[in-house]
Amino acid sequence: MHDDRKPPPASSARVSRRAFLRGAGAVALPFIVPARALGAAGSLAPSNRVAVGLIGCGGRMGGVAPALAQVPGVEIRAVCDVFAPNRERFRQQYGLGEGDSYRDFRELLARTDIDAVAIASPDHWHVAQAIAAVQAGKDVYCEKPLSNTIAEGRALVDVVTRYGAVFQHGTQLHSSGGVRRACELVRNGRLGRLREIVIGSPPGRRLGAQPAMPVPADLDYDLWLGPAPAAPYSAARVFAADGLPGWYFISDYSKAGWIAGYGVHDLDIAQWGLGLERSGPVLIEGQGVYPTQGLFDTPLTFRIEFTYADGRRIVMTDTGQNRHGVKFVGEQGWVFTRGEIEAEPRALLRDEPGPGDVQLYRSLDHAQNFIDCVRSRRETITPAEIAHRATSTALLGGIACRLGRPLRWDPARELFPDDPEANRLLRCTWRTPWVLPG
Repeated sequence: MHDDRKPPPASSARVSRRAFLRGAGAVALPFIVPARALGAAGSLAPSNRVAVGLIGCGGRMGGVAPALAQVPGVEIRAVCDVFAPNRERFRQQYGLGEGDSYRDFRELLARTDIDAVAIASPDHWHVAQAIAAVQAGKDVYCEKPLSNTIAEGRALVDVVTRYGAVFQHGTQLHSSGGVRRACELVRNGRLGRLREIVIGSPPGRRLGAQPAMPVPADLDYDLWLGPAPAAPYSAARVFAADGLPGWYFISDYSKAGWIAGYGVHDLDIAQWGLGLERSGPVLIEGQGVYPTQGLFDTPLTFRIEFTYADGRRIVMTDTGQNRHGVKFVGEQGWVFTRGEIEAEPRALLRDEPGPGDVQLYRSLDHAQNFIDCVRSRRETITPAEIAHRATSTALLGGIACRLGRPLRWDPARELFPDDPEANRLLRCTWRTPWVLPG
Protein backbone atom coordinates (compact mmCIF):
# COMPACT_ATOMS: atom_id res chain seq x y z
CA MET A 1 0.00 0.00 0.00
CA HIS A 2 1.41 3.37 -1.00
CA ASP A 3 1.62 6.01 1.75
CA ASP A 4 1.99 9.53 0.32
CA ARG A 5 1.89 11.50 3.57
CA LYS A 6 4.97 13.62 4.28
CA PRO A 7 5.88 13.22 7.95
CA PRO A 8 8.64 15.13 9.71
CA PRO A 9 12.08 13.56 9.13
CA ALA A 10 12.56 10.32 11.04
CA SER A 11 15.62 9.79 13.16
CA SER A 12 15.60 6.07 12.48
CA ALA A 13 13.40 3.35 11.07
CA ARG A 14 14.57 1.04 13.85
CA VAL A 15 14.09 1.97 17.49
CA SER A 16 15.10 -0.41 20.24
CA ARG A 17 12.57 -1.31 22.94
CA ARG A 18 14.79 0.26 25.60
CA ALA A 19 15.24 3.52 23.67
CA PHE A 20 11.54 3.71 22.90
CA LEU A 21 10.44 3.23 26.51
CA ARG A 22 12.95 5.80 27.71
CA GLY A 23 10.60 8.46 26.30
CA ALA A 24 7.89 7.89 28.91
CA GLY A 25 5.73 10.95 28.25
CA ALA A 26 3.66 11.34 25.11
CA VAL A 27 5.67 14.36 23.99
CA ALA A 28 8.95 12.46 24.24
CA LEU A 29 8.05 9.56 21.97
CA PRO A 30 10.13 9.34 18.78
CA PHE A 31 8.67 9.27 15.30
CA ILE A 32 8.97 5.92 13.53
CA VAL A 33 8.56 5.48 9.79
CA PRO A 34 6.00 2.73 9.08
CA ALA A 35 7.19 -0.23 7.03
CA ARG A 36 4.87 0.63 4.15
CA ALA A 37 6.56 4.01 3.68
CA LEU A 38 9.95 2.34 3.39
CA GLY A 39 8.92 -0.32 0.92
CA ALA A 40 10.52 -2.81 3.30
CA ALA A 41 10.05 -6.53 3.28
CA GLY A 42 6.58 -7.29 4.54
CA SER A 43 5.19 -3.89 3.55
CA LEU A 44 1.65 -3.74 2.23
CA ALA A 45 2.19 -2.59 -1.35
CA PRO A 46 1.75 -6.06 -2.92
CA SER A 47 -1.21 -7.23 -0.86
CA ASN A 48 -2.80 -3.95 0.24
CA ARG A 49 -3.24 -5.41 3.73
CA VAL A 50 -3.54 -3.16 6.78
CA ALA A 51 -1.92 -4.42 9.99
CA VAL A 52 -3.74 -3.24 13.13
CA GLY A 53 -2.75 -3.23 16.79
CA LEU A 54 -5.34 -3.15 19.57
CA ILE A 55 -4.77 -0.91 22.61
CA GLY A 56 -7.18 -1.30 25.53
CA CYS A 57 -8.76 -4.74 25.22
CA GLY A 58 -11.72 -4.28 27.55
CA GLY A 59 -15.43 -4.41 26.83
CA ARG A 60 -15.57 -1.73 24.16
CA MET A 61 -12.81 -3.34 22.12
CA GLY A 62 -15.13 -6.34 21.90
CA GLY A 63 -17.14 -4.31 19.39
CA VAL A 64 -14.36 -2.35 17.72
CA ALA A 65 -11.94 -5.20 16.93
CA PRO A 66 -14.46 -7.49 15.17
CA ALA A 67 -15.72 -4.55 13.11
CA LEU A 68 -12.18 -3.86 11.89
CA ALA A 69 -11.29 -7.52 11.47
CA GLN A 70 -14.21 -8.12 9.10
CA VAL A 71 -12.94 -5.46 6.66
CA PRO A 72 -11.20 -7.22 3.76
CA GLY A 73 -7.44 -6.92 3.96
CA VAL A 74 -7.26 -6.13 7.69
CA GLU A 75 -4.99 -8.21 9.90
CA ILE A 76 -5.08 -7.90 13.70
CA ARG A 77 -1.38 -8.25 14.47
CA ALA A 78 -0.86 -7.27 18.13
CA VAL A 79 -2.82 -6.63 21.33
CA CYS A 80 -2.15 -4.54 24.43
CA ASP A 81 -3.81 -4.18 27.81
CA VAL A 82 -2.64 -3.52 31.37
CA PHE A 83 -4.83 -6.42 32.60
CA ALA A 84 -3.34 -9.77 31.60
CA PRO A 85 -6.65 -11.70 31.17
CA ASN A 86 -7.91 -9.05 28.73
CA ARG A 87 -4.90 -9.20 26.46
CA GLU A 88 -4.77 -13.00 26.63
CA ARG A 89 -8.41 -13.27 25.58
CA PHE A 90 -7.85 -11.08 22.53
CA ARG A 91 -4.52 -12.75 21.71
CA GLN A 92 -6.25 -16.09 21.51
CA GLN A 93 -9.25 -14.70 19.65
CA TYR A 94 -7.02 -13.49 16.81
CA GLY A 95 -4.58 -16.41 16.87
CA LEU A 96 -1.52 -14.38 17.84
CA GLY A 97 1.73 -15.53 19.37
CA GLU A 98 2.75 -14.69 22.92
CA GLY A 99 5.24 -12.16 21.53
CA ASP A 100 2.34 -10.21 20.01
CA SER A 101 0.80 -9.44 23.41
CA TYR A 102 1.88 -6.34 25.36
CA ARG A 103 1.27 -4.79 28.75
CA ASP A 104 2.75 -1.41 27.75
CA PHE A 105 1.31 0.29 24.66
CA ARG A 106 4.70 1.85 23.86
CA GLU A 107 6.12 -1.59 23.11
CA LEU A 108 3.36 -2.25 20.58
CA LEU A 109 3.94 1.17 18.98
CA ALA A 110 7.65 0.40 18.56
CA ARG A 111 6.76 -2.26 15.99
CA THR A 112 7.30 -1.02 12.44
CA ASP A 113 5.02 -3.70 10.98
CA ILE A 114 1.89 -2.08 12.48
CA ASP A 115 0.09 0.37 10.21
CA ALA A 116 -2.77 1.49 12.44
CA VAL A 117 -4.05 1.12 15.98
CA ALA A 118 -7.48 0.95 17.54
CA ILE A 119 -7.67 2.61 20.96
CA ALA A 120 -10.45 1.64 23.38
CA SER A 121 -8.79 2.41 26.70
CA PRO A 122 -10.37 4.56 29.47
CA ASP A 123 -11.08 8.17 28.51
CA HIS A 124 -8.10 9.64 30.37
CA TRP A 125 -5.74 7.60 28.18
CA HIS A 126 -7.14 8.41 24.74
CA VAL A 127 -5.05 11.48 23.95
CA ALA A 128 -1.72 10.26 25.35
CA GLN A 129 -1.96 6.98 23.46
CA ALA A 130 -3.28 8.53 20.24
CA ILE A 131 -0.53 11.17 20.16
CA ALA A 132 2.11 8.52 20.80
CA ALA A 133 0.66 6.38 18.01
CA VAL A 134 0.67 9.24 15.50
CA GLN A 135 4.24 10.15 16.46
CA ALA A 136 5.14 6.51 15.88
CA GLY A 137 3.81 6.66 12.32
CA LYS A 138 0.47 4.93 12.91
CA ASP A 139 -3.01 5.86 11.79
CA VAL A 140 -5.56 5.88 14.61
CA TYR A 141 -9.09 4.69 15.30
CA CYS A 142 -9.95 6.06 18.76
CA GLU A 143 -13.06 5.42 20.80
CA LYS A 144 -15.19 8.23 22.15
CA PRO A 145 -15.02 10.68 23.77
CA LEU A 146 -11.87 11.99 22.15
CA SER A 147 -10.37 13.62 25.22
CA ASN A 148 -10.75 14.30 28.91
CA THR A 149 -10.18 18.07 28.57
CA ILE A 150 -10.48 20.59 25.75
CA ALA A 151 -6.74 21.36 25.86
CA GLU A 152 -5.98 17.66 25.35
CA GLY A 153 -8.28 17.47 22.34
CA ARG A 154 -6.72 20.47 20.65
CA ALA A 155 -3.22 19.08 21.24
CA LEU A 156 -4.22 15.82 19.55
CA VAL A 157 -5.75 17.62 16.56
CA ASP A 158 -2.54 19.60 16.13
CA VAL A 159 -0.39 16.45 16.18
CA VAL A 160 -2.66 14.59 13.74
CA THR A 161 -2.50 17.57 11.37
CA ARG A 162 1.27 17.96 11.68
CA TYR A 163 1.98 14.32 10.90
CA GLY A 164 -0.70 13.84 8.24
CA ALA A 165 -2.18 10.85 10.03
CA VAL A 166 -5.57 9.34 9.23
CA PHE A 167 -7.84 9.52 12.28
CA GLN A 168 -11.28 8.08 12.93
CA HIS A 169 -13.39 8.80 16.04
CA GLY A 170 -15.64 6.11 17.49
CA THR A 171 -18.86 8.10 17.01
CA GLN A 172 -20.20 5.32 14.82
CA LEU A 173 -23.64 6.86 14.35
CA HIS A 174 -22.03 9.32 11.94
CA SER A 175 -21.90 6.38 9.50
CA SER A 176 -25.61 5.63 9.89
CA GLY A 177 -27.84 6.30 6.90
CA GLY A 178 -30.69 7.51 9.12
CA VAL A 179 -28.47 10.06 10.83
CA ARG A 180 -27.11 11.34 7.53
CA ARG A 181 -30.62 11.67 6.04
CA ALA A 182 -31.88 13.53 9.12
CA CYS A 183 -28.99 15.99 8.97
CA GLU A 184 -29.50 16.50 5.22
CA LEU A 185 -33.18 17.31 5.80
CA VAL A 186 -32.23 19.95 8.34
CA ARG A 187 -29.38 21.46 6.35
CA ASN A 188 -31.49 21.61 3.18
CA GLY A 189 -34.26 23.54 4.93
CA ARG A 190 -36.93 20.82 4.73
CA LEU A 191 -38.05 21.63 8.31
CA GLY A 192 -38.21 25.35 7.67
CA ARG A 193 -36.57 27.60 10.23
CA LEU A 194 -35.12 25.46 12.96
CA ARG A 195 -36.59 26.20 16.38
CA GLU A 196 -34.37 23.99 18.51
CA ILE A 197 -32.66 20.63 18.81
CA VAL A 198 -33.68 18.44 21.75
CA ILE A 199 -31.34 15.71 22.97
CA GLY A 200 -32.09 12.99 25.50
CA SER A 201 -28.95 11.21 26.70
CA PRO A 202 -28.51 8.58 29.45
CA PRO A 203 -28.07 9.81 33.04
CA GLY A 204 -25.07 9.24 35.28
CA ARG A 205 -24.81 6.78 38.15
CA ARG A 206 -23.97 6.79 41.84
CA LEU A 207 -21.95 4.35 43.91
CA GLY A 208 -21.16 4.34 47.61
CA ALA A 209 -17.71 4.61 49.12
CA GLN A 210 -15.38 1.78 48.13
CA PRO A 211 -12.66 0.41 50.41
CA ALA A 212 -9.05 0.29 49.26
CA MET A 213 -8.12 -3.18 48.03
CA PRO A 214 -4.91 -5.02 47.16
CA VAL A 215 -4.03 -4.59 43.48
CA PRO A 216 -4.54 -7.85 41.55
CA ALA A 217 -1.26 -9.47 40.52
CA ASP A 218 -2.27 -9.53 36.85
CA LEU A 219 -3.09 -5.78 36.69
CA ASP A 220 -0.51 -3.01 36.18
CA TYR A 221 -2.47 -0.44 38.16
CA ASP A 222 0.16 2.29 37.94
CA LEU A 223 0.08 2.09 34.15
CA TRP A 224 -3.73 1.98 34.21
CA LEU A 225 -3.69 5.29 36.13
CA GLY A 226 -1.13 6.74 33.72
CA PRO A 227 -1.57 10.54 33.55
CA ALA A 228 -4.43 10.52 36.10
CA PRO A 229 -3.81 11.34 39.78
CA ALA A 230 -2.64 8.59 42.12
CA ALA A 231 -5.58 6.93 43.91
CA PRO A 232 -6.10 3.81 46.05
CA TYR A 233 -7.13 0.77 44.07
CA SER A 234 -10.67 -0.53 44.21
CA ALA A 235 -12.25 -2.94 41.76
CA ALA A 236 -15.14 -0.53 41.02
CA ARG A 237 -12.68 2.15 39.91
CA VAL A 238 -11.13 -0.01 37.18
CA PHE A 239 -13.67 -2.69 36.33
CA ALA A 240 -17.44 -2.97 35.97
CA ALA A 241 -19.68 -1.40 38.60
CA ASP A 242 -23.40 -1.97 38.01
CA GLY A 243 -22.77 -3.15 34.47
CA LEU A 244 -20.45 -0.35 33.29
CA PRO A 245 -16.80 0.48 34.03
CA GLY A 246 -16.69 2.67 37.13
CA TRP A 247 -14.22 5.12 35.62
CA TYR A 248 -16.95 6.47 33.33
CA PHE A 249 -18.40 8.26 36.37
CA ILE A 250 -15.23 9.46 38.13
CA SER A 251 -13.95 12.89 37.14
CA ASP A 252 -10.28 11.92 37.35
CA TYR A 253 -10.88 9.74 34.28
CA SER A 254 -13.98 11.29 32.68
CA LYS A 255 -14.29 14.99 33.50
CA ALA A 256 -17.92 15.37 32.37
CA GLY A 257 -18.96 11.82 33.19
CA TRP A 258 -21.71 10.36 31.01
CA ILE A 259 -22.43 13.77 29.44
CA ALA A 260 -19.31 13.20 27.36
CA GLY A 261 -18.96 9.44 27.72
CA TYR A 262 -22.30 8.82 26.03
CA GLY A 263 -23.69 12.22 25.11
CA VAL A 264 -20.87 12.95 22.66
CA HIS A 265 -22.67 10.67 20.16
CA ASP A 266 -25.76 12.87 20.30
CA LEU A 267 -23.92 16.19 20.25
CA ASP A 268 -21.94 14.96 17.26
CA ILE A 269 -25.21 14.36 15.39
CA ALA A 270 -26.71 17.69 16.46
CA GLN A 271 -23.72 19.75 15.34
CA TRP A 272 -23.60 17.87 12.02
CA GLY A 273 -27.23 18.80 11.44
CA LEU A 274 -26.45 22.44 12.25
CA GLY A 275 -23.50 22.45 9.85
CA LEU A 276 -21.31 23.43 12.81
CA GLU A 277 -19.39 20.20 13.28
CA ARG A 278 -16.09 22.14 13.12
CA SER A 279 -17.15 24.91 15.49
CA GLY A 280 -19.09 25.15 18.74
CA PRO A 281 -21.56 27.13 20.85
CA VAL A 282 -21.08 30.67 22.12
CA LEU A 283 -23.20 30.36 25.28
CA ILE A 284 -23.61 27.39 27.61
CA GLU A 285 -26.06 27.19 30.52
CA GLY A 286 -26.18 24.03 32.59
CA GLN A 287 -27.51 22.55 35.78
CA GLY A 288 -26.59 19.14 37.10
CA VAL A 289 -27.36 17.01 40.12
CA TYR A 290 -24.26 15.35 41.59
CA PRO A 291 -23.71 12.51 44.04
CA THR A 292 -23.06 13.88 47.52
CA GLN A 293 -20.92 10.95 48.64
CA GLY A 294 -19.27 7.80 47.36
CA LEU A 295 -16.79 6.97 44.61
CA PHE A 296 -18.68 8.50 41.67
CA ASP A 297 -18.64 12.31 41.39
CA THR A 298 -20.00 13.24 37.93
CA PRO A 299 -23.55 14.44 37.05
CA LEU A 300 -26.46 12.11 37.70
CA THR A 301 -29.09 14.22 35.91
CA PHE A 302 -28.63 17.36 33.88
CA ARG A 303 -30.15 20.03 31.68
CA ILE A 304 -27.81 21.99 29.40
CA GLU A 305 -28.57 24.63 26.77
CA PHE A 306 -26.04 25.35 24.03
CA THR A 307 -26.63 28.52 22.00
CA TYR A 308 -24.77 29.11 18.73
CA ALA A 309 -23.71 32.36 17.09
CA ASP A 310 -26.72 32.34 14.72
CA GLY A 311 -29.16 31.94 17.63
CA ARG A 312 -29.95 28.27 17.11
CA ARG A 313 -30.08 26.21 20.29
CA ILE A 314 -29.52 22.66 21.52
CA VAL A 315 -31.30 21.57 24.69
CA MET A 316 -29.65 18.48 26.15
CA THR A 317 -31.09 16.61 29.13
CA ASP A 318 -30.86 13.17 30.66
CA THR A 319 -33.36 10.61 29.36
CA GLY A 320 -35.56 11.09 32.41
CA GLN A 321 -36.62 14.35 30.74
CA ASN A 322 -36.41 13.59 27.01
CA ARG A 323 -36.37 10.53 24.78
CA HIS A 324 -32.96 9.07 24.01
CA GLY A 325 -31.85 10.53 20.71
CA VAL A 326 -31.73 13.78 18.75
CA LYS A 327 -34.86 15.64 17.64
CA PHE A 328 -34.59 18.54 15.21
CA VAL A 329 -37.69 20.74 15.57
CA GLY A 330 -38.54 23.23 12.83
CA GLU A 331 -41.47 25.43 11.86
CA GLN A 332 -42.59 22.91 9.21
CA GLY A 333 -42.01 19.63 11.05
CA TRP A 334 -39.52 17.56 12.99
CA VAL A 335 -37.09 14.72 12.44
CA PHE A 336 -35.77 12.34 15.10
CA THR A 337 -32.73 10.09 14.84
CA ARG A 338 -30.42 7.85 16.73
CA GLY A 339 -29.37 5.65 13.85
CA GLU A 340 -32.86 5.13 12.48
CA ILE A 341 -35.03 8.07 11.39
CA GLU A 342 -38.56 9.26 12.20
CA ALA A 343 -40.25 12.38 10.93
CA GLU A 344 -43.44 14.43 10.94
CA PRO A 345 -44.85 14.95 8.38
CA ARG A 346 -43.96 11.44 7.28
CA ALA A 347 -43.54 12.65 3.70
CA LEU A 348 -40.14 13.93 4.81
CA LEU A 349 -38.94 10.33 4.90
CA ARG A 350 -39.36 10.13 1.12
CA ASP A 351 -37.36 13.30 0.52
CA GLU A 352 -34.03 12.95 -1.25
CA PRO A 353 -31.44 15.71 -1.86
CA GLY A 354 -31.74 17.25 -5.29
CA PRO A 355 -29.38 19.22 -7.52
CA GLY A 356 -27.83 22.04 -5.53
CA ASP A 357 -28.77 20.52 -2.15
CA VAL A 358 -26.31 19.63 0.57
CA GLN A 359 -25.24 16.01 0.25
CA LEU A 360 -23.23 14.94 3.28
CA TYR A 361 -20.26 12.59 3.50
CA ARG A 362 -21.62 9.07 2.95
CA SER A 363 -20.19 6.14 4.89
CA LEU A 364 -22.04 2.84 5.12
CA ASP A 365 -19.67 1.27 7.65
CA HIS A 366 -17.50 3.12 10.18
CA ALA A 367 -14.67 0.58 10.31
CA GLN A 368 -14.64 0.16 6.53
CA ASN A 369 -14.48 3.94 6.14
CA PHE A 370 -11.41 4.09 8.38
CA ILE A 371 -9.56 1.36 6.48
CA ASP A 372 -10.54 2.85 3.12
CA CYS A 373 -9.05 6.16 4.26
CA VAL A 374 -5.89 4.50 5.57
CA ARG A 375 -5.39 3.25 2.03
CA SER A 376 -6.45 6.40 0.17
CA ARG A 377 -5.20 9.02 2.71
CA ARG A 378 -8.61 10.69 2.41
CA GLU A 379 -10.17 12.32 5.51
CA THR A 380 -12.47 9.98 7.43
CA ILE A 381 -16.10 10.74 8.19
CA THR A 382 -15.20 11.63 11.82
CA PRO A 383 -11.70 13.14 11.64
CA ALA A 384 -9.83 14.61 14.59
CA GLU A 385 -11.26 18.13 14.27
CA ILE A 386 -14.89 16.96 14.20
CA ALA A 387 -14.15 14.54 17.04
CA HIS A 388 -12.63 17.36 19.06
CA ARG A 389 -15.55 19.73 18.49
CA ALA A 390 -18.18 17.18 19.48
CA THR A 391 -16.20 16.20 22.56
CA SER A 392 -15.40 19.79 23.52
CA THR A 393 -19.09 20.72 23.38
CA ALA A 394 -19.84 17.86 25.77
CA LEU A 395 -17.01 18.96 28.05
CA LEU A 396 -18.32 22.54 27.97
CA GLY A 397 -21.64 21.18 29.19
CA GLY A 398 -19.85 19.47 32.06
CA ILE A 399 -18.04 22.68 33.01
CA ALA A 400 -21.29 24.66 32.93
CA CYS A 401 -22.96 22.12 35.22
CA ARG A 402 -20.03 22.17 37.62
CA LEU A 403 -19.93 25.98 37.86
CA GLY A 404 -23.72 26.38 37.78
CA ARG A 405 -23.74 29.65 35.86
CA PRO A 406 -23.97 30.82 32.22
CA LEU A 407 -20.67 30.71 30.35
CA ARG A 408 -19.68 32.63 27.23
CA TRP A 409 -17.43 30.64 24.87
CA ASP A 410 -15.25 31.69 21.96
CA PRO A 411 -15.14 28.66 19.61
CA ALA A 412 -12.40 30.16 17.45
CA ARG A 413 -9.96 30.82 20.32
CA GLU A 414 -11.34 27.97 22.44
CA LEU A 415 -11.54 29.87 25.69
CA PHE A 416 -14.01 31.59 28.00
CA PRO A 417 -13.50 35.36 27.50
CA ASP A 418 -12.64 37.12 30.76
CA ASP A 419 -13.42 34.08 32.92
CA PRO A 420 -10.26 32.74 34.62
CA GLU A 421 -12.22 30.35 36.84
CA ALA A 422 -13.81 28.59 33.87
CA ASN A 423 -10.60 28.66 31.83
CA ARG A 424 -8.77 26.71 34.54
CA LEU A 425 -11.12 23.81 33.80
CA LEU A 426 -10.02 23.57 30.16
CA ARG A 427 -6.97 21.52 31.13
CA CYS A 428 -5.65 19.32 33.91
CA THR A 429 -2.19 18.44 35.13
CA TRP A 430 -0.89 15.06 34.02
CA ARG A 431 0.88 12.87 36.55
CA THR A 432 4.65 12.59 36.06
CA PRO A 433 6.19 11.41 33.78
CA TRP A 434 3.36 11.99 31.30
CA VAL A 435 3.47 15.34 29.50
CA LEU A 436 0.89 16.85 27.14
CA PRO A 437 2.45 18.49 24.05
CA GLY A 438 1.91 22.23 23.67
